[in-house]
Amino acid sequence: GAMAEERTLSMVTCTAPVNIAVIKYWGKRDNDLILPINSSLSVTLHQDQLKTTTTAAVSRDFTEDRLWLNGEEADMGHPRLQACLREVRRLARKRRGGSAEDASPLSQSYKIHIATQNNFPTAAGLASSAAGYACLVSALARLYGVEGELSEVARRGSGSACRSMLGGFVQWQRGERPDGRDSLAHQVAPETHWPELRVLILVVSGEKKPVGSTAGMQTSVDTSPLLKHRAEVVVPERLALMMRHIRERDFEGFGQLTMKDSNQFHATCLDTFPPIFYLNDFSRQIIALAHRFNAHHGHTKVAYTFDAGPNAVIFTLADTVAEFVEVVRRSFPPATNGDQFVRGLPIDSASLPEELVTTVVTEPVPGAVQYILHTKPGPGPQLLDDPSQHLLGADGLPRHCA
Repeated sequence: GAMAEERTLSMVTCTAPVNIAVIKYWGKRDNDLILPINSSLSVTLHQDQLKTTTTAAVSRDFTEDRLWLNGEEADMGHPRLQACLREVRRLARKRRGGSAEDASPLSQSYKIHIATQNNFPTAAGLASSAAGYACLVSALARLYGVEGELSEVARRGSGSACRSMLGGFVQWQRGERPDGRDSLAHQVAPETHWPELRVLILVVSGEKKPVGSTAGMQTSVDTSPLLKHRAEVVVPERLALMMRHIRERDFEGFGQLTMKDSNQFHATCLDTFPPIFYLNDFSRQIIALAHRFNAHHGHTKVAYTFDAGPNAVIFTLADTVAEFVEVVRRSFPPATNGDQFVRGLPIDSASLPEELVTTVVTEPVPGAVQYILHTKPGPGPQLLDDPSQHLLGADGLPRHCA
């Protein structure tokens, strides 16, 4: 009957956010444990606009471990995925201390089914691995009844995933220990700390990344003297400064430092041999536009940062969003999707002063920006209580297969 059914299948669904580093992580000192050469600091974005949803289920009736990504079956054997699964199961065993009366009735030998889905296009080059692994670890931890420090487990999936385990403003501490037990994420301030802060993601026309992050950062570690200087000298000083700007909600300081750190990260990519180019012509035009916009206003009103790809992430305050979006619309007129050009949080329309147009908007470049996503800082991973939101059905198979 229904009761017997209940015991055979356990299912949990979680969501997790994307994060954007303002002090960048680039370079590992240990590739297996994913330990960074420097600490980093990020802003967690709101899940209403960008999130990964993951359902994990175990049942004694499952015959093999299975994984579905956005409706398509994928390989469960990925070493990083296996590392996370192994780690959560180890913590579950440790927590039960091998006692007879199991806190969690799940047999570790049961096979697992995992389905995961993004509410944003993964091709857009947004940090899907960070959200993906944070979500996986959150769901697995709930399933196996594991609590406590989970950023270390998420880190084993993808370095930046440890920062997606918390909301708001998050520091990933480099740590000192060779076993990585102190390489963890900590919240610097919650998402409610700076209510006016807004984020605009300018998705530019770009193909797949020329060099993946994992390979790219290894080459940088091996060949870039600038990266070594950055990790040892520059970042420690910048981290302290960035935390102060965040605590004081000093946008001028926060914005300037965010841009400088992004530029230095891309300089280390150029200093890598052979050089790596993540920015394209459109990225560089957005950088120039941001500087013209700030110069026109006489202070820092917008700040850009770029990860390992051409998309611009712009930080600004709520009162600047409408005007800057209109400037972007005039500078990079939408090719076809005028109505779909701005997505996410609503944006008022703005009329631009003639003088701003003449000094800031130069020769328009149609189609350079595919769309703008408007979002803000948000919370860490969430547990979904509503069973209708599970991605797997009672049979343990995807509900909406692509």
